[in-house]
Amino acid sequence: MDDGGEGFLELIEAWDGVGLVVRYDEQTGSWIFIALHDDTLGPMVGGCRMRVYARPEDGLRDAMRLGRGMTHKWAAINFPFGGAKAVLAIPKPLVGSQRRGLLHRFGALLNSLAGAYGTGEDLGTTPDDLRAVASVSKHVIGIHGIEDAPSDPGPFTALGVFAGIRSALRHRHGSDDLTDRSVLVQGVGHVGGPLARMISKAGGSVLLCDVDADLAFAISVEIGGNVVTQENVYRTRCDVYAPCAVGATLSPATIPNLRCDIIAGSANNQLESVADAHALAERGILYAPDYVVNAGGAMAFTLIYQGERRVAELERRVRGIGDALDEIFAEAGAAGESPLEAAQRRVQRALQSAENRG
Repeated sequence: MDDGGEGFLELIEAWDGVGLVVRYDEQTGSWIFIALHDDTLGPMVGGCRMRVYARPEDGLRDAMRLGRGMTHKWAAINFPFGGAKAVLAIPKPLVGSQRRGLLHRFGALLNSLAGAYGTGEDLGTTPDDLRAVASVSKHVIGIHGIEDAPSDPGPFTALGVFAGIRSALRHRHGSDDLTDRSVLVQGVGHVGGPLARMISKAGGSVLLCDVDADLAFAISVEIGGNVVTQENVYRTRCDVYAPCAVGATLSPATIPNLRCDIIAGSANNQLESVADAHALAERGILYAPDYVVNAGGAMAFTLIYQGERRVAELERRVRGIGDALDEIFAEAGAAGESPLEAAQRRVQRALQSAENRG
């Protein structure tokens, strides 16, 4: 298991991607990391995360894992983009001119890559942040300047997760009816909040957990759900556990305590390591690979970037994530393996097909 103690050189030596861009921002004491992973399918696209890390190396590691995950995401849904990710590792929360300055300098760095990488919103960044980047760089996806087009990818990501939950229920129980099914949503922000509302509207029972207890309580009042505390989240009985906040919530420390049948959520890098997918399978817990089930926002906003404006069509395409998971679950079940293994083969088939065409 990764102990998180590597230095910059060890991380760079182990990187299997196209390249890395690393820059120290002296004005804010931040590190800018752009992990360019794979351009087999097309130009590299992935969001920009802004977060405080214990060490700069932790930010670089996160960028690498996220960049690799974007390659898998695009390949799994058969979209013509490559995988990359940016991380702004800040020393403390930034506001005002300091935040804008960092974002402007990040945009200038994007320009130096001449279109090799296009960025978008991710954990810790907002549409306003991306507008700041777009004021100096055209290599921003999601800030498209179209008044009648959606401006928030969160509901589309939530819709994809919702479709994934239905797929998992079909595979596990033979029906995707959410009536009398309980779903624990961990993280009720831009994705988890809309997801909780979709589940409630479909007749499901919603359990909510968030570091912002007031937010969790407010949504619970709105939809008639119940709040679960942080310390109890992994021991709470539910049909579906939907991690929608930070990654690595599935590990040897948490998996033995889980009391769910299905895991399907929007968080990136939910597994601490690949071995955790096998541990879930051994416990009989059906895992929807994160880079497939959380692809809805990325899918919708790249479709907008390509010219699609009809919200109904965007939603139809995003619901197709459920169809992709139907195939993954069926393949995994027939082979007696974890869904992650079936998803990884799907990724490799897409990449190999693109290489053969090239």
